[in-house]
Amino acid sequence: MSSIQWHDEQVELSEGVKLQLRWGRQPSGKGRPVLVLLHEALGCIDMWKRFPQQLAEATGLDLLVFERRGYGRSTPITLPRPDDYLLQEGQIWLPQLLDRLGLDQVILFGHSDGGSIAMIGAASCPEQVKAVVTLAAHIYVDHLTLAGIKEAVKRYHGTDLPERLARYHGDRTDLIFRAWCETWQRPSCYQALNLRPQLAEIRCPSLIMQGDRDEYGVPEQVTDSCAAIGPQAEAAFIADCGHVPHLEHPQAVIDRTRVFLAEAGLV
Repeated sequence: MSSIQWHDEQVELSEGVKLQLRWGRQPSGKGRPVLVLLHEALGCIDMWKRFPQQLAEATGLDLLVFERRGYGRSTPITLPRPDDYLLQEGQIWLPQLLDRLGLDQVILFGHSDGGSIAMIGAASCPEQVKAVVTLAAHIYVDHLTLAGIKEAVKRYHGTDLPERLARYHGDRTDLIFRAWCETWQRPSCYQALNLRPQLAEIRCPSLIMQGDRDEYGVPEQVTDSCAAIGPQAEAAFIADCGHVPHLEHPQAVIDRTRVFLAEAGLV
C-alpha cells in the first residue's frame, strides 16, 4: 500500500492569480528535488489520472501537480489569449509559483504545452531546476500541429468531445478549447513561435520524449529541441504511441524517466 500522502491547496500569486495545487508527499522526500508536473493545453489535475501516483511511487520523490491560469479551479483567463502565453507561463508564473512555495530543487515534467513551458522554466530558473523531462513538447508549429488542431475542431463540433471534456472542465470547457485552438491557429502566433533561444539557455539534464506516432508534432520537435539544448539533452521515442505517452504507455515513460533521473543522480 502506498505511503504517499496527497492533499489539495490553493496559492495566490501576483495580480490576485490563484493556482490550484495537488501535493504528493513521501515519508522520505524532504531534502530531495520535487517533481513538478505541467499539464497540456486541454488538461487539468484530474486528467493526469493515475500517472502522478505511479511516477511518485517509481521515483520516491515528492510530487506537485498544478492547474495553470484558466484551468480547473485556478483563476480564469479571458480571450483572446496572447501569442506569447507559453513564454509568460514559463518566465513569469512558473518562477513565481516555485518561489512562493520555497522550492529550490525541482524536476520539471511537462506534457505538450506543459512540456514547452517546462523547457522555458528550466531556462528561466537555472538554479532551481535540476532536470527537465518533456512529453510531446513543441518548440515551433509544424504541419502536423496545425492539421491535428483542425481535426480536433471538427471533432469538437461533430462528436461528443465537448461532453467528454466537460467532465473535467465544466462550464469552462468552451473557453479552454477556444483558448487552445484559436490561439494556435492565429498566424501571428504560429509564425512567431520559436523557443530555440530559450532552449539554448537550459543547463540541466534534459529528457525530450515523444510518441513515434504523435499526431500533433513531427519527430524533429524532439531532435531539434535536443540540438538547441546541447549535449546535456537526450531524445527518446516511445514506440507505437501517439500524443499522450503517459496515458498510452505509462510504464515505458516511467521506466525511461527513472533511468534518466538515476543517471543524473536525482533518485
